[in-house]
Amino acid sequence: MDIIKISNFSIPFIVKNIFSVLRIKIRNMILFVDMDEVIADTYGAHIEIYNAEFNQRLCSEICLGHEVWQKVPKEHQESIRQHARRKGFFRDLKPIKGSQEVLKELSLKNDVYIASAAMQFPNSLEEKSEWLDQYFPFIPWRKRILCGDKHILQGDILIDDRSFNLESFKGRRILFTSPHNVNNNGYERANSWLEIADKLL
Repeated sequence: MDIIKISNFSIPFIVKNIFSVLRIKIRNMILFVDMDEVIADTYGAHIEIYNAEFNQRLCSEICLGHEVWQKVPKEHQESIRQHARRKGFFRDLKPIKGSQEVLKELSLKNDVYIASAAMQFPNSLEEKSEWLDQYFPFIPWRKRILCGDKHILQGDILIDDRSFNLESFKGRRILFTSPHNVNNNGYERANSWLEIADKLL
C-alpha cells in the first residue's frame, strides 16, 4: 500500500509527532498550589490554639462559612487574629490529609509550584520554607513562590481556598474547600486531595 505524503512527511510520521507534542504538554502542565488551608491546616491550628488557651470546645462545624475569629466572643477575637504573628505558628502546622501523596504524584508529571502569601507576617517566610523542607521535600526551592500578590501567577491550574486569589487567574481555577469558604460559589471545587487526584491524575 502506498503511504500518503504531505509536504515530504508520511501520515504515520505526522500522527506520531502530534501525540508526542500532546504528551509533552500534559507532562509540563504548570500547576500552582496554595499552602494555608490547602496543604497546611491553618484553620485547624487556630481552633486548637484557641481551645487550649481559653478552655473551649470550638470545632470547625460551628465555624462553617466564617473565619475562626468571627465565631468566638469579641474579647477573644484579637487573640486569634494574632496567632499568625506568633513564632512557630506556621512551622507547627499539620499537613492536610492526602496532600503529600497526591502532590508527589502530580509533581512527577507536571511542573508543580507552591504559591503562598508570605509577606504579611514577618515570621511566615522562613517558617513556611522550613515546613516545606520537612513535609514536601520533593518540591525544590526553585518551585516555591512565597509572595504577596498572587495575581501575577500565569499557568494552567491554580488550587486555592480563597476565591479572590482565583478571580484574575486565566487558567483552570479550583477552589479547595475550607470551612470558611463552604458558601462560596462560581468555581470548580475540590473537597479533598482525593478529589484533586480524581481530577488531575
